[in-house]
Amino acid sequence: MANNSSIEWTEATWNPVVGCTIISPGCTNCYAMRMARRLEAMGQPKYAGTTRMSGGRPKWNGIVRIDEDSISLPTTWKVGRMIFVNSMSDLFHEDVPLAFIKRVLATMQKTPQHTYQILTKRAERLEELSPELAWPRNVWMGVSVENENYMFRIDHLRRTQAVIKFLSLEPLLGPLDNLDLVGIDWVIAGGESGPHARPVEPDWIRSIRDQCYDAETAFHFKQWGGVNKKKTGRVLDGRTWDDFPGGAQA
Repeated sequence: MANNSSIEWTEATWNPVVGCTIISPGCTNCYAMRMARRLEAMGQPKYAGTTRMSGGRPKWNGIVRIDEDSISLPTTWKVGRMIFVNSMSDLFHEDVPLAFIKRVLATMQKTPQHTYQILTKRAERLEELSPELAWPRNVWMGVSVENENYMFRIDHLRRTQAVIKFLSLEPLLGPLDNLDLVGIDWVIAGGESGPHARPVEPDWIRSIRDQCYDAETAFHFKQWGGVNKKKTGRVLDGRTWDDFPGGAQA
């Protein structure tokens, strides 16, 4: 687990699973692939062999590894944190057994002082497994949607039993002007960052913000992105947008 996460909408990360598979355009420049390669070079064995080099860049190679030693780490943190779960993988990857997903959620249930944020691109499996899972109130469940071709993930999320449901519209690769936000508590939007970042249009972000306002859904603008995200910042129309569901604070 890493405290003091640099991700704008969380405080810490917890990775009981590492490694993944590229499944849609939002994965192309995933920061976690670069980070996994770096952590392997630093001698962290859990990341060894999870990426391959392609076109001079690290890419996921499909190896997914469960880290048994990490399963109870949140229980050692007594002060509550907002925790992003599996920033280096996807809890609902097809190679993560249902029994292990249940153990991860059981740890969350044992630590009500924390708020857990889970994101998946595998919305179909999320919906399929949802009835078999316990959904504590301190778990926020989200899906990633990068362009209109993947808006179907929202419907899968909506049909789950998760108490708090949210969307990560990042990296935003196209306009999303017809979002159905019924049952959605929170929306994060942002441009892609890092090497080879694809551009985001300001009006794409404005449209999402306005749809959230109309639907009374909390809106969080993460970043403009680009090669140097610190330079481009995260100010939209003269201010930052840092809403969280139910008035929670990061």
